Amino acid sequence: MSLSSSVLPAEPQSVSERTSAAIGQVLSGQRRGPRAALLFAGPAVIASIAYMDPGNFATNIQAGAGYGYTLLWVVVMANLIAMLFQALSAKLGIVTGQNLAELCRSTLPRPLVWGMWGVSEIAAMATDLAEFLGGAIGLSLLFGLPLLAGMGVTAVVTYAILLFEKRGFRPMELIIGALVAVIGLCYLVEMVLAPVDWSAVAFHAVTPQMPDARALMISVGIIGATVMPHALYLHSGLTQARATPRDAAERRLLLRYSNREVVLALSVAGLVNMAMVITAASAFHLGHSEVAEIATAYHTLTPLLGAAAAGVFLVSLIASGVSSSVVGTMAGQLIMQGFVGFRIPIWVRRLVTMIPAFVVVALGVDATYALVLSQVVLSIALPVPMIALVVFTRRRDLMGEFANGAVVNALAVAGAVLVLGLNAVLLLQTFGIPLPGLPA
Repeated sequence: MSLSSSVLPAEPQSVSERTSAAIGQVLSGQRRGPRAALLFAGPAVIASIAYMDPGNFATNIQAGAGYGYTLLWVVVMANLIAMLFQALSAKLGIVTGQNLAELCRSTLPRPLVWGMWGVSEIAAMATDLAEFLGGAIGLSLLFGLPLLAGMGVTAVVTYAILLFEKRGFRPMELIIGALVAVIGLCYLVEMVLAPVDWSAVAFHAVTPQMPDARALMISVGIIGATVMPHALYLHSGLTQARATPRDAAERRLLLRYSNREVVLALSVAGLVNMAMVITAASAFHLGHSEVAEIATAYHTLTPLLGAAAAGVFLVSLIASGVSSSVVGTMAGQLIMQGFVGFRIPIWVRRLVTMIPAFVVVALGVDATYALVLSQVVLSIALPVPMIALVVFTRRRDLMGEFANGAVVNALAVAGAVLVLGLNAVLLLQTFGIPLPGLPA
């Protein structure tokens, strides 16, 4: 063996190692160009699947069928809040090298940490309920399977995809990215097939209106289905293993790429959510406003827009259910490891989070109703990671020069206050307390 060969570092073998090495070259200025930006695509793409999960299908179908295009502005607002908080989550992981759950455990009082973990686990279980049920409903409708059989297939496929996590971060990013592309293409097809009133879409996307109390509950569900607690935890962890900036300049460049990815990935997710409402409004609002269930939507789409539209709808639902179930399990692992400091085998985590879905089906609870309720639970749990992100990312002892500026901090506080306010209104509505100025 020659001296030169003995001192040269080994060539990275896995796609994840090659990606990390290439990211390091970009950060150090050795590599530039449009292709370099693609290296940074991944964390926000994975997080974005949380914004296109089956809970979104359920709430968006109800919004479009019941109120036409009226609640589109809620989707736009929720997506803007999501962009801000996902960017803060990514920044927290990049700057501190820790994820949100780990920082909670290392900096907050122990009783508060246990309480936050409990709330976050409930949110993770509600997330898995929605995602697992969504994939099972899609398989059941597409192939005529019993719902329990669809759940079994979803479980097997989800676990098979999770096995790729052992190969590093990049294979999982590519798989989830491909499923995101499938969902986006499906709704692009739906936009072509549906008779859309584009002038009404443009108006209601920027004009806030709240017709009645039911619309308010659906709006809170939309926010719960869009700004997801587990995605806020997960994004801060996804940035940890990809690259290690050596100084403030490299960290600043990494943040710039991260923010661009957040905007692009969540813009796609926002457009998909808007497309869900638009499709439901175009197909169901006039003449079929009672449509509120995924199965009913599928069966109603066939005579209205044709078998192709109904089939594409189910393909997107299955892709959403499988991919978001994978991401939900990843987030659950990260939350447990961060808050309590230990991991459990991925199959155990998957089994635990599947049990509620099987119980719901066994008890005969309407699956779409369970999906909508799960989104309300998520909205109630959402302030926990939102407030933690606001507090941590403004602290200069943690973030140094990357602490939130006055404008970003004000926007983050406003977003958190808005969600807290909506949650309070939802609780008043749940307990039958009348809401002044809002018709029932």
